[in-house]
Amino acid sequence: MKTHLIRLATLVIIIPLFWAKPGNPIEAVEEPYIPDIETFMQIGYCASPAISEDGREIFFTSNMSGVSQLYRLTEGGWPYQLTLFPDGIDFYIISPDGEFAIVGASTGGSEQSQLHWVDGRTGRAKVLTNKPEVRYGTIVIGPDKTHIYYRSNERNGRDFDIYLMNLATAEETVIAELEGANAVEDITNDGKTLLLSHWTSNYNSDLYLFEIDSRHREHLTPHKGNVIYDYPAFSADGRFIYLITNDNKAGLLRVAKIEVATKGIDYLQEETTWETEEMVLSPEGKYLAWVLNEDGYGNLHIKDLVTGEMLPTPPLSGLVTEPYFARDGKLLFVFNSPTKTEDVWMWDLHNLELKKLTNSIYAGIDPSLFVEPQLVRYKTFDKRKIPGLLYLPPTYSGEPIPFIVHAHGGPESQFRPYFYRHFQYLLLNGYGVFAPNVRGSSGYGKEYMALDNYKKRLDSVKDLKYAVEWLIKKRYTRKGIVGIKGGSYGGYMVLAGITEYPDLFSAAFESVGIANFVSFLENTRAYRRALREAEYGPLTDRKFLRKISPIHKVDKIETPLLVVHGENDPRVPVGEARQIIKALSDRGVAVDSLIFPDEGHGVSKRKNNLILYRRMVDFFDKHLK
Repeated sequence: MKTHLIRLATLVIIIPLFWAKPGNPIEAVEEPYIPDIETFMQIGYCASPAISEDGREIFFTSNMSGVSQLYRLTEGGWPYQLTLFPDGIDFYIISPDGEFAIVGASTGGSEQSQLHWVDGRTGRAKVLTNKPEVRYGTIVIGPDKTHIYYRSNERNGRDFDIYLMNLATAEETVIAELEGANAVEDITNDGKTLLLSHWTSNYNSDLYLFEIDSRHREHLTPHKGNVIYDYPAFSADGRFIYLITNDNKAGLLRVAKIEVATKGIDYLQEETTWETEEMVLSPEGKYLAWVLNEDGYGNLHIKDLVTGEMLPTPPLSGLVTEPYFARDGKLLFVFNSPTKTEDVWMWDLHNLELKKLTNSIYAGIDPSLFVEPQLVRYKTFDKRKIPGLLYLPPTYSGEPIPFIVHAHGGPESQFRPYFYRHFQYLLLNGYGVFAPNVRGSSGYGKEYMALDNYKKRLDSVKDLKYAVEWLIKKRYTRKGIVGIKGGSYGGYMVLAGITEYPDLFSAAFESVGIANFVSFLENTRAYRRALREAEYGPLTDRKFLRKISPIHKVDKIETPLLVVHGENDPRVPVGEARQIIKALSDRGVAVDSLIFPDEGHGVSKRKNNLILYRRMVDFFDKHLK
């Protein structure tokens, strides 16, 4: 079973205008009209697909209404809206027959998801939990469809215990009290055994078998060092667990299976220099599909587990994400690229037919104007080559232009060539954009991902410095017209960039970023603290945390700064933004800010995105042009 997490995404118009040549009113010349940023931010998306096991009922999420809601595709291909939550939904999972969905929804960006039962045909909804102080998630529906299993931090707000709920009565029962970050991953077809995961950091996890009746928990993945076991799923007979893991000499995430009886691991994927990022098993256990992350691009692979043969895949170039199987060989997935927004597609394995199921709006803008990036690598301070995606405007003629360096979040994440609405607006208005995957990024193996851990934190910031120097050396830009932007951990990278290298950037935009690692770790939600300490360092080492915190180097900031945050952010509390705003204001340094009272870790509502990106564009135009 698969729970669909809803990513924050935003909802763009090219209207051909015609001008007559002087003296010839009949002859017309078509010129592209580039609309404002607000129009670009209304380009739609469709994502998080699911299909009933018989292949008849198809579900997905979209921001058609302005926030992410759940839809069912009718027989005629019409998107029937099933949910009406004011702030949208956080995740959902459908029953095998598509009869109902369990939906998680929170308010104001709090991420305190409450559970709801939603009829798969009509959208009729029933509240299952109503405890706003509690966070629920990782849902698995029992084979009899009368019970669900999930995690909840109700006991102490920190540890995630495992629960059972009777759907008829909404009665909850704790079946396992556990410490730390635990999740329900799957259940055997006989309904007797759960598959649980436990994460001690974003780069170390374990799997456990949990016998529901006896409450016995068995460790499946004893290991040394940091190893990831992800996307696990039981085989139809329960003898094997299919998953992706980097428990190998190369330290790369690859498709494998664990034999439950012996705990032995066999790899099912040919060795490659790239990592696998997603995997899904078909309901009857015949097919396995995975997505290979090749320098950021996501390529689909499908294997017949009966014959051992690799099967044909659709001819698409870009990013395939969120694969989901029916029993009859139909595979749903999301496809997007730098020039195409997210839509749901279907691949028929038997007939080799590819069909686009959804058609997101482009707000009247002609997608043929959009720009593809170039994959580049530049040398950094230790001679290591850092990969990045370089975006140049279609009018670029070789002269230095205003450039914006984009710092991705995470840090255990990766900049991918997804469709970025505001990137395309900036490019069509003369900006260049560079998105490096500095050390610490995922997608390149666990050795690369560990290069910025704890005491090595500022090495990744140094990679940003070398990125700018590379851009200037190549004459893409020049000093005085380079900006930087980033969100979440990328927001920290922005603040670190303008404190460690005060003369490097001429404008900086940070969203939901960390200014003070001590206050961040003290105030982030309790259930996140241990995972974040594993990456940044423990609260007991306050001396080091102060050393890498931009708030203690605020006297070095001369760069104009725009700060954006959500009042209800549970990950990076809004106090981080208020600290940096006050410190700069007290010094008389230019600082602008937007604090949204109805948002959390990022901006998800369309109305707020229109305000945010208008302010961002005006800010960069003022300081870089």
